[in-house]
Amino acid sequence: MIEITGDTLTVEQVVHVARYGARVAPLSDDVRARMERSHEWVMETLSQQGSVIYGVNTGFGSLATTRIALDETRQLSRNVIVLCVCGVGDPLPKDIVRAMMVIRANMLARGHSGVRPVIAQTLIEMLNAGVTPYVPEKGSLGASGDLAPLAHIAVVFTRPPEEGEEDYNGRAWLGDELLSGAEAMDRAGIDRLVLEAKEGLALSNGIDFMAAAGALAVHDAENLLGHAEIGAALSLEALLGLSDALHPAVHAAAGQPGQQRVAQRLLALTEGSRLVNSAPDRVQDAYSLRCTPQVLGPIWDALTFVRERFATALNATTDNPLIFPDPDGGSGYIAVSGGNFHGQGPALWLDLLGIALAEAGSIAERRVFRLLTPELSDGLPSMLAPASGLDSGLMMTQYTAAALVSDNKTLAHPDSVDSIPSCANQEDHVSMGANAARHALEILDNVRYILAIELLTAAQAIDLRPEGPDRLGLGTAAAYGQVRDQVAFLAHDRETSSDMETLAELIR
Repeated sequence: MIEITGDTLTVEQVVHVARYGARVAPLSDDVRARMERSHEWVMETLSQQGSVIYGVNTGFGSLATTRIALDETRQLSRNVIVLCVCGVGDPLPKDIVRAMMVIRANMLARGHSGVRPVIAQTLIEMLNAGVTPYVPEKGSLGASGDLAPLAHIAVVFTRPPEEGEEDYNGRAWLGDELLSGAEAMDRAGIDRLVLEAKEGLALSNGIDFMAAAGALAVHDAENLLGHAEIGAALSLEALLGLSDALHPAVHAAAGQPGQQRVAQRLLALTEGSRLVNSAPDRVQDAYSLRCTPQVLGPIWDALTFVRERFATALNATTDNPLIFPDPDGGSGYIAVSGGNFHGQGPALWLDLLGIALAEAGSIAERRVFRLLTPELSDGLPSMLAPASGLDSGLMMTQYTAAALVSDNKTLAHPDSVDSIPSCANQEDHVSMGANAARHALEILDNVRYILAIELLTAAQAIDLRPEGPDRLGLGTAAAYGQVRDQVAFLAHDRETSSDMETLAELIR
């Protein structure tokens, strides 16, 4: 049971809610009281003659000079939701949407958004009941936050102020069944809400898609990089590589923590090996073996940085305006209009993540190429086919790896350097962080397949070495056994797509 407090949500908790159905506890009395106080201040301030709060009794963006009557503020909250229901494309994966929902509930719980506790509590009830809105993947600039993705969530659990008004309610899964949003909520026994002043803006403004993608991607990338080390170690064994380049003194001289970590990991995986260092007259290895710590190490360092940033973002308030206790006492609170919804930070972090992971895939593909090429593999048969010529072995798996590496080169082009002004130039610099999120996730999937191909290829090569499996190190022997439990030795040509899918799922 995960408790929402506004400032204690972790990457691991997001993963457990998003993917494994961890239940979220009802809001505590302290959180409810904190949210009620700021909401009551908003409502009291609106009732005062001449009071103006952006987005609460004004129009949005370039329409901010328009004043909205008190009796129209509910409709304004509804309008901003349906206005932003403009996403297109395939739906986001359910785990991303569930992550967005728990992040938004946590943000609202901080009490800076001026909304009622029932808003966050409804998101919690939807998570616990398995109601997952259908959210198209494209349409966010990552600038006024992830407006479209958040609106596609909000429209499911909100409704018009007046009965009989047009009620677009989107779509949502209840478990595995895709229904209209209203029907999914009804079947789950959760009431749809009429929004009060500011609540529509608080539900649509923020970086939640970028934060959700970042949290899940960091978790997956750490798992992936651990497997990149395993694949590299298996390839080092299969290619009869040298251990000198892993010597602790070499990496202590560089002073880079990630590099030292990878070298230590590769030494541990290959401990006891009788394949490593067995090539006569070998002086040094190619970079794809020798420099593995220098390539994977900085990726670990980048992941450490990105994790820290997204761990903070999960507990940030990113809508606008924000409600704070008045530092001078006074009326008790103040409303401050700012720009925490701007996704430049997440865009940069996600670009860095994508670029780093692309390099993990790139160096793995080079090892696959060496394993398949007799001039580079120290005695292995061409394409790792026992009967080369009649059979072409694993030739085509390298084609797939090469295609994925090349795809990653395009996907890794940084989105964070792009901007297209919007909203009559009021929003004249945007982050494109949502695009960075989608591309980072796609790179991650590509690298998972590249690493699956390396595991497949290295295991085949080890089988073709005399007594190869029996000469493996302690860790590599365990990894080899896992691979062979899932995928058989390739004695003759056969389709290999299923092998790659199986090993990608093993990595996942």
